[in-house]
Amino acid sequence: MKRRELLKYLTSSLLFSLIPQSLLADNLQAVSSKAIIKPNKLQQGQTIGLIAPGSFITEEELNKAITNIESLGFKIKLSKNILQKYGYLAGTDEQRLEDIHQMFADDSVEGIICVRGGYGCSRLLPNLNYELIKSNPKPLIGYSDVTALLIAVFELTGLITFHGPVGISDFNEFTIDNFKNVLMSNSSNTLLFNPVQNDSNEIDKAITIRAGKSTGRLIGGNLSIVVSLIGTKYNFDSNNKIIFLEDIGEEPYRIDRMLTQMLEAGKFENASAVIFGACTKCASDSEKSGIANSFNITEVIYERLYHLNIPIVFGMSFGHISNKFTLPVGINSELNTTSQTITLLESAVI
Repeated sequence: MKRRELLKYLTSSLLFSLIPQSLLADNLQAVSSKAIIKPNKLQQGQTIGLIAPGSFITEEELNKAITNIESLGFKIKLSKNILQKYGYLAGTDEQRLEDIHQMFADDSVEGIICVRGGYGCSRLLPNLNYELIKSNPKPLIGYSDVTALLIAVFELTGLITFHGPVGISDFNEFTIDNFKNVLMSNSSNTLLFNPVQNDSNEIDKAITIRAGKSTGRLIGGNLSIVVSLIGTKYNFDSNNKIIFLEDIGEEPYRIDRMLTQMLEAGKFENASAVIFGACTKCASDSEKSGIANSFNITEVIYERLYHLNIPIVFGMSFGHISNKFTLPVGINSELNTTSQTITLLESAVI
């Protein structure tokens, strides 16, 4: 990090640490009502910072991530602690926070991609320097456990974040095209639609649970992480939002339990629509659960959410599958269950 960048980072961090926690909480809540901030679009030749904010990665995984991002035409900058291991985490909370803060403070870094999810991002939320992030807006990209960062940063700074591939994802043609259309172009009315063949291992195509067309700002991510934020100051405002959800390895009864918690917490009361991605490996396993006659995921979603009387679709192409949309958290969008499309009604970048 250059001397000027280091001083900028240290000054921001020092000021942030001196704010009383009670005042900090009030301030962060106030930030969420401020204007939406769009980062600059990414361009080939720019530098992407790679961070591991959750679970640790191996050198082999890191090399795969580097190859993936370089294949898009970007230069790479690795965070200081990217190969650290601390139990199941990619270093201590302090080390992972340091990496996030340094990447946002570094003027040579134009975008930040998380190399993987796993677990650990939610542990960082109380000590993230949100003012530093707000003052240095740039795309933050990832999914799964990274959901915690995406939602918290958007809610507390107004910065658009991106539910998209992590560094070790499969960067196939579909994923790359969607990445470029959202992050490397500032055109509006970007249309997102499933590939001809979905690879969810659960369904072949999207299923309309409740028909309709609705608009709202996109918010959501991994269902387990979304539910874990309920009751915290990082919980998202669902009013007039299109909520998108996905998960992996959760049996139907567990999906039921999480949707029930969201219902009882009022998260769907004033929502505009609900979009489910492909819930991978979420079929019932009677040997593990002891449930002989389980509902399937489609039945759970229908039984729990159909009464909401808003458009709902299951099986759109995002989540723990190879073919990934890049969904900008906070952007005005439209869900059309007839065409089974998502339209981004405005650009996510400038």
